[in-house]
Amino acid sequence: MSTTCEIPRWQILKQNLVNLPPSDFIDAYEQEAGAVLIDVRTEEELDDQLPGALHMDYLGEGFLDQLETLDRKKTYYIYCRTGRRSVRTGILMQNWGFEGRIVNMDGGISLL
Repeated sequence: MSTTCEIPRWQILKQNLVNLPPSDFIDAYEQEAGAVLIDVRTEEELDDQLPGALHMDYLGEGFLDQLETLDRKKTYYIYCRTGRRSVRTGILMQNWGFEGRIVNMDGGISLL
């Protein structure tokens, strides 16, 4: 029996992104002209959506099609409820050749 804990894959992937706690994330987004804010939660979770956020449901049918329409050179600030879907979205964007900075809200909007 092993005494070590296996690190979840999403936490390993997270290391490839810029990760900011919620308050720093919001401050950084507000100071970066031209950046795009993306909320990847489901429709049912949107009761506290940040102003100006583009809604792209990570679990929705057209999610990948929506990602493909984005400008690959812009900076994106991505958030969800706990930070897992936003990490996965950011990694997917990197793998698809997005060249701009991708910033993840570490821990998600539930920490606000």
